[in-house]
Amino acid sequence: MIASVRGTLLEKQPTRLVVEVGGVGMEVLVPLHVSAGVGEPGATVFLHTALIVREESLTLFGFGEPGTRELFQKLLSVSGVGPKTALGALSIAPEALVAAIREEDLDALVRLPGIGRKTAQRMVVDLRDSLPAGAPGAAGEDRTVADAVAALVSLGYASAAARKAVETARREADGEAGVEELLRAALTRLAKH
Repeated sequence: MIASVRGTLLEKQPTRLVVEVGGVGMEVLVPLHVSAGVGEPGATVFLHTALIVREESLTLFGFGEPGTRELFQKLLSVSGVGPKTALGALSIAPEALVAAIREEDLDALVRLPGIGRKTAQRMVVDLRDSLPAGAPGAAGEDRTVADAVAALVSLGYASAAARKAVETARREADGEAGVEELLRAALTRLAKH
């Protein structure tokens, strides 16, 4: 198994990277927040990876941290969830996905690409008690903050910058702001920088 990749970023698309490793360009499929945070072509990148072997293909999936890779592998254990569906689910903030599963928020889960109501129910039943202690979101991150960060990342902002802007906006609002208010304040802050 290929557990990690370090190399030069050659190509960058929203859910696909090409990383040159030892003269070989490796295609790595990634969640949106990973693509947003890796920098521009020419940068050195490091990804934790999972290799999925199918009869007709070998596909490499990349993640920014080992906890997200572990969450991807847990998602694959759910009946009806394949690699592309699991990757799509992780394109929201992993913290928000973990919170939705733990809180049995089926409405949030069915909004994810490729996940219907029955699959969302299976995800909750199969995963809510088996998520590892070190999984993203295990520290109980506020759902409002996670949703606002996920929205900014989907708009193309780097995950770290989005999180910093949202957390600053949250502090300035004394913890009373909803997702929309946090987004407005965070976008204003990011536009200044």
